[in-house]
Amino acid sequence: MVVGSTLLLGFATLNKYSLKENDTLVFLGDSITSQGVKPKGYVTLVSESIQATYPELNVKVVGAGVSGNKVSDCQKRLERDVLQKDPTIVVIYIGINDVWHWTHPMVVKRGGVGTTREDFENGLLDIIKKINGIGARVILCTTTVIGEKTDGTNLQDSMLDEYAEISRKVANKTGSQLLDLRTAFIDYLKEQNKKNANQGILTVDGVHLNKTGNRFLAGLVLDSLNVPQRN
Repeated sequence: MVVGSTLLLGFATLNKYSLKENDTLVFLGDSITSQGVKPKGYVTLVSESIQATYPELNVKVVGAGVSGNKVSDCQKRLERDVLQKDPTIVVIYIGINDVWHWTHPMVVKRGGVGTTREDFENGLLDIIKKINGIGARVILCTTTVIGEKTDGTNLQDSMLDEYAEISRKVANKTGSQLLDLRTAFIDYLKEQNKKNANQGILTVDGVHLNKTGNRFLAGLVLDSLNVPQRN
């Protein structure tokens, strides 16, 4: 599976399963996921590829992203937005705001804060325990980017690395499938962002995905599900 000149292999690890009949796939996340249900968004692209490749499986795809969400917000709405949908697979892509809100000017001005490392880990563990408790499996994504520079000078790079490592630890501890988006995004940007731009390669603003970013992320998710990406 190729997007641009980057081969999408090696980023989805642990318990890589294919889809089965009547699966319900729920995407839990923040604004990146809420935008992902738009016509060219990554959730929509995933759904279209699944339907085109395996129409006989009758797979249902549900977007459950809410702008501004952190892991604690996902915990609060997990029952309503995820568990009540009777999922068999839940893709958890959260963490950007947990990091970004420590320094985001508008959030700080209102007295808001990010999520501590301990609370982030415990929040993920709690969410996964409840999802597994209804018999569904989890694909846990690492954080992606806040800024697309490739020289390590994005303000939150080191913290994003730390929170991505927490997600890797949680995936290993819970036996969840890991989708290492942080590694995939960084590798892609190192190849495609030769001018060290802050945005415009995979994102429109350093965080939210552009057309290429949505297609790239959809390809990674589909690869984790053993589904070819629709051209």
